[in-house]
Amino acid sequence: MAKKFQVVNEQQTASSSQNKTLRIKLEDLAIIEPLTDNQRRFFDLYNNSKIMLLHGVAGTGKSFIAVYKALEEVLDKSNIYHNLTIVRSAVPSREIGHLPGDEKEKAEVYQLPYVEICADLFGRTDAFQRLTEQGVIKFMITSFVRGITMNNSIVIVDEAQNMNDMELNSIITRVGLNSKIIFCGDFRQTDLYKKTDMSGLKKFMVIADMMPSFQVIEFDVKDIVRSDIVKEYIIARLNYEEQYA
Repeated sequence: MAKKFQVVNEQQTASSSQNKTLRIKLEDLAIIEPLTDNQRRFFDLYNNSKIMLLHGVAGTGKSFIAVYKALEEVLDKSNIYHNLTIVRSAVPSREIGHLPGDEKEKAEVYQLPYVEICADLFGRTDAFQRLTEQGVIKFMITSFVRGITMNNSIVIVDEAQNMNDMELNSIITRVGLNSKIIFCGDFRQTDLYKKTDMSGLKKFMVIADMMPSFQVIEFDVKDIVRSDIVKEYIIARLNYEEQYA
């Protein structure tokens, strides 16, 4: 796993992996510290923000730090949040229709990044599964969002660039009482190219700018922590697009 954080309590994380049968609790969560200025800004703004967008280039740890802070809060029984709800769009589902199972079973492939994140945060490979069984984490694709209300929940809308305007509109209008929502994405990385199904993130960002409570943090190349190769590539790609696109 790429280093997106600074672990403070490695011993605590290791001890939690020794007993796979116990319920996961707040004390099992690794204590981490941000590595970049914008990661630090997110940590500083998180507690007093109800709606945020972490936007920017790949490899900056946007999803990782969002999941970490959300789980830290949800697992603290003294707060109002009952669960973390992760929402993604199953964009490539148009290409995997031959896979067995219903839509929910096909969507399980999109859970894999969070399985990895939770394994890092708790030092156990079954952490995501356990947290799901405990009702701490809920995962859904955008197809399941309409008609529900998300109360007492921290909602992470990940890969938001792969959602069209109506998907983003549907999600934000589902946020209920005592909830907060965090969007993560980068409009430059969208997989939506059809004229009839374009990314709605740019429009959403313009609307968000009109909302006084909406906090936007822009992650750039200085925030890339995945690897030196990723950082070098992203810089080169941005330079190319500036010169030739």
